[in-house]
Amino acid sequence: MPHTRPPESGRRAALLLILAIAIFVVVDATTGPELHISGFLGIAPLVAALRCSYRWTVVVAAVYVGCLTYVDLLTVPDWAPASRAVGIFGAVLAAVFALVLCRTRLEREALHARTSLVADAVQRAVLRELPLRAGPVEADGFYVSAQEGARVGGDIFEAVDTPHGLRLMIGDVQGKGMPAIGAGLEVLASFREAAQHQDSLESVAGRMEHALTRYNTRSAEQGTDERFVTALLMEARGPDEGRVLSCGHIPYYLVRDGVVYERSDGEGGLPLGLGTLNAEPRRSVRVRPRSDDWVVLCTDGVTEARGEDGAFYPLRERLAAWTHLSPADLARTLRADLEAFTGGDLKDDATALIVHRSAPTRAEDPGSP
Repeated sequence: MPHTRPPESGRRAALLLILAIAIFVVVDATTGPELHISGFLGIAPLVAALRCSYRWTVVVAAVYVGCLTYVDLLTVPDWAPASRAVGIFGAVLAAVFALVLCRTRLEREALHARTSLVADAVQRAVLRELPLRAGPVEADGFYVSAQEGARVGGDIFEAVDTPHGLRLMIGDVQGKGMPAIGAGLEVLASFREAAQHQDSLESVAGRMEHALTRYNTRSAEQGTDERFVTALLMEARGPDEGRVLSCGHIPYYLVRDGVVYERSDGEGGLPLGLGTLNAEPRRSVRVRPRSDDWVVLCTDGVTEARGEDGAFYPLRERLAAWTHLSPADLARTLRADLEAFTGGDLKDDATALIVHRSAPTRAEDPGSP
């Protein structure tokens, strides 16, 4: 129950309010009936209701009623009995209102805490916590939802070590809110399953396409909008053998020897959910990674973030200036700089992954990029 909160909660604020009430009463008692400033004390129990525990709010409200009763009975001798009764009744009413307000606030806080726990569980079910680890590869980064108070949204990502090598995916679901989360979960679950059993990235993308198509069919039957998902899939089967397939996703960035390259490998495929609009099948392309390469993947919530002057976030230039940082430091610096650039006003979900080797290259590691 809300009123069982620890009594220490808000103790300092309560003691300051009690001190303020005492000072006002002393001033009233020493200045005579011409200056009746205790009437302003009604704000004290209200402040306690917003800052203190239920028990301390009761204490402040009781002190307030007691002091106002003393003032109305003893410091204003020219008041009629009816005026005194009205003054005391008003003090009691203000105290009761403060107690009701405090209880309501604590109940809302408890509800918010329970909702946050559920949201955290949903987020862990949808997205694994960063950094991701799969085989000898680690992905540091961040995910920021554009929706105020939300912990999950329309961006998805995953890295898995499979019998077919290390496979990694980042995606961006069209739209926001629960429909976007539902579509993202379908695609993510399909990737996790298909990556373990399908021999090629094309087949993995095909399974993801089918999963989203089924989801869109159900959405159309329920009268809700269909969704599409841009995605970038990567695969590494050896120390210098990899493949990339893009389903309408934005380019990625390769950091090699301190130089940042924008790469469009595998571009040309339509987003998932729109594959039937083009008879041309999606095709992955071969890449030649090095053991010390970094790969930076992101969603368009990063590259299309705008500053106060309307300019887009200069991701490539920022990365070029920070190649000396470790991946974890780069992720933290990039997130802080993005929020500063936009003034904390992101219009879209923003995700960035810095993918790098987390262990020395070993010949027996089939998943090493």
